[in-house]
Amino acid sequence: MQTVLIDTDVAIDYLRGEEYARDFLPRLWETNRAYLSVLTIYELYSGMKEKEREPTEDFISACLIEPISQEIAVHGGEWRARYRQKGLSLTAVDCLIASTAILQGHKIATRNIRHYPEKNLLLSLPQS
Repeated sequence: MQTVLIDTDVAIDYLRGEEYARDFLPRLWETNRAYLSVLTIYELYSGMKEKEREPTEDFISACLIEPISQEIAVHGGEWRARYRQKGLSLTAVDCLIASTAILQGHKIATRNIRHYPEKNLLLSLPQS
């Protein structure tokens, strides 16, 4: 079964009660296929209000966590440099999330498809 790395936008959609995310994510949790990058955790905390702390922590606890290894960091840097040469400006966080997905064999659940030029990495989700 395909494992899924949940991007920050999908996590926020779930926490805000978006129907597609409320339907989709529990199915991943039931089968232990839901992963979060430590960078997604960072992004969630950077925009979180105090009243959102408990549901955010519950959400994070329901997922398996992917760290950033040296191999992921190297791959992410090379990936960013390769796309910069093609004229695409990608954030370091998105490059590291993409590299985590590539090296760990995950698909990425995101609605921010412009952040990930390799479309074969992405799950099909509603667009924002």
